[in-house]
Amino acid sequence: MIATTFFGLESILANELTAIGATKVEPINRAVSFEGNKSTMYKANYLCYTAIRILKPIASFTCADENELYDQLLKIEWWNYMDVDQTLAIHAVVSNSVITHSKFAALKSKDAVVDAFRNKYGRRPNVDIDNPDLQINIHIFRENCSVSLDSSGSSLHKRGYRGQVDKAPLNEVLAAGLVKLSEWNGQTDLIDPMCGSGTLLIEAAMQAYGIPAGFYRKDFGFKHWNDFDKDLWEEICKEALLNQKDFNHQIIGIDHSFKAISIAKENLISARFHKDIELRHTSFEELPTPFKNGTLITNPPYGDRLEESDIIGLYKMIGDQLKTKYAGFKAWVLSGNLDALKFVGLRPSKKIIVFNGPIECRFAKFEVYEGSQKFSKSDQNPDRKK
Repeated sequence: MIATTFFGLESILANELTAIGATKVEPINRAVSFEGNKSTMYKANYLCYTAIRILKPIASFTCADENELYDQLLKIEWWNYMDVDQTLAIHAVVSNSVITHSKFAALKSKDAVVDAFRNKYGRRPNVDIDNPDLQINIHIFRENCSVSLDSSGSSLHKRGYRGQVDKAPLNEVLAAGLVKLSEWNGQTDLIDPMCGSGTLLIEAAMQAYGIPAGFYRKDFGFKHWNDFDKDLWEEICKEALLNQKDFNHQIIGIDHSFKAISIAKENLISARFHKDIELRHTSFEELPTPFKNGTLITNPPYGDRLEESDIIGLYKMIGDQLKTKYAGFKAWVLSGNLDALKFVGLRPSKKIIVFNGPIECRFAKFEVYEGSQKFSKSDQNPDRKK
């Protein structure tokens, strides 16, 4: 199988897959390949915080053009995977191929699938782009085509707890990945001083309490497959419930925007964390240090809506607050503005490349010591990639 993810989170996802019992786990670009049984596939969808989709390959072949693509797909016995009365959708990706347009590849693929049903049953299944019973993925690279079933359905970042978002919201899978990259394990307090809609706070709390990534979701693609094992699925959910754990530290989110705090509050209620996560409507500068020796993770603006002087001032302020109030903390800042990040005024001990959508970012770690300018040996090579 293939589990897709964000660039920079491949090793994190590989660890998650290994933990649920997957074998032959191998990180690849923006994805991880692995082997496992039906239980592994269900668990990958339900338990892996950093997975976007779980794909199950069913066929691979060479195709020189769209006609050969059609002919090869027509041979597949699609009725083994869905009934004629169910609906389907096809997502295609093409690169370095004679078939240059992904939408055309998807259309040609759809024709082959419905024609296969028409040839066998005299009628065809319908297409439902928004909520299909079976989602089929076609990946064409040069003359090689792989066909997979999407066991997730909608993207796994759609956890189900987020009703509203503030501007430029952080993707749930990326937020979960940042928490894991920070190596925060729920054994210290956590603060996000620019929390926006509260996504990072909720993802951290889910990990701290052992709440499965798919706990709030109502549906997964595999539930509509002909071979769906309801008893196995219920057993996995029950086991996950028993594996939940206690968390005895604080998670605090602050934001200067009243709108952001209001939205975050609604999302916390939806996720049932409104009694476990504290929100404060204030600015980073005005906030007294809420606890000692904790972890700070934040995703400040990158500057696309701010003047250059404002964005420099913002990052200088972040650095000043870290140096004056957060000695003993491990502070992590995600930014897509690499120039502005320099104005924090502290040397990062780590800089990890991740992508926030199309934006190449750095997830920078600042270990703040008394005196603010004392650094550990790990600071000597701040630009190394990890």
